[in-house]
Amino acid sequence: MSQKIIPNVWFDRNADEAGAFYMDIFPGATATIGARYPDDVPDWQADFAGKTLTVDLVIDGYLLTLVNAGDEYRPNGSVSFMLNFDPLRFDDDRDAAQAQLDQTWAKLSDGGAVLMELDEYPFSPRYGWVQDRYGVNWQLLLTSPEGDPRPFLIPQLMFAGPVQNRAREAATFYFSLFPDAAVGFVADYPEKTGPADAGSVMFGEFRLAGQWFSMMDSAVEQDFTFTCGVSLEVRCADQAEIDRYWDALTTVPEAEVCGWLADQFGLSWQIVPENMGELMSRPGAYEKMMKMKKLIVADF
Repeated sequence: MSQKIIPNVWFDRNADEAGAFYMDIFPGATATIGARYPDDVPDWQADFAGKTLTVDLVIDGYLLTLVNAGDEYRPNGSVSFMLNFDPLRFDDDRDAAQAQLDQTWAKLSDGGAVLMELDEYPFSPRYGWVQDRYGVNWQLLLTSPEGDPRPFLIPQLMFAGPVQNRAREAATFYFSLFPDAAVGFVADYPEKTGPADAGSVMFGEFRLAGQWFSMMDSAVEQDFTFTCGVSLEVRCADQAEIDRYWDALTTVPEAEVCGWLADQFGLSWQIVPENMGELMSRPGAYEKMMKMKKLIVADF
């Protein structure tokens, strides 16, 4: 899989269970163990020794990593996942697309919380926003066959709280860093709407390394912002590429640990080598990694 940027979602000791949950929801999805904790871990991780560290969840060819950890973090609405139910994916059958959307909605909302009711809206004949039982946010959208095709799954970044009204600034910064990057369709707020200023982003999209993302400035006051609950992992070809992304993105020294960092907007990133699996198979690799901030390939 050539996907360069992989969203990582934090789970509280139940990533395996969540992987099975999502496999049941999304036709053709797979969930496999990506990595395990070593048997010899620090005392504070003793409960995880030998257990699943990550689950690789693939939905319609898109890779998400489920991180099996503790209760330190939890996903929230600052990063959600848009699901585009395009009739063109169903032999141009709008009814079939809507039926699949409704079925997916029913399963995701089971044990979860509805944030925007599944209904008709000015921007879509069928749309809803739900937080599932694990705290992961999903937006389901029946798209128009007249529009440009987009992938089934697109991460969306919502700028709220301390980064309210900075969506456009962030997108411009991100696409300056990545190859095959550009800003796509952007719709502005025509007037001040809640905390969203006139001219800020009501909905927008941008591409990084050939992958689509969407963005918005929140129109409602929120009590959350970006955290390690959802991070973006960037797989790098060599140390030089690791150094470049790390130096450009990191702004919070206390967030630097084991390849993780936080950028100027608070968004969490993991900057890792492409051959991370091979590096972690080396003797003592886990212990060495735990002592690093930026990952240094030669030190493995």
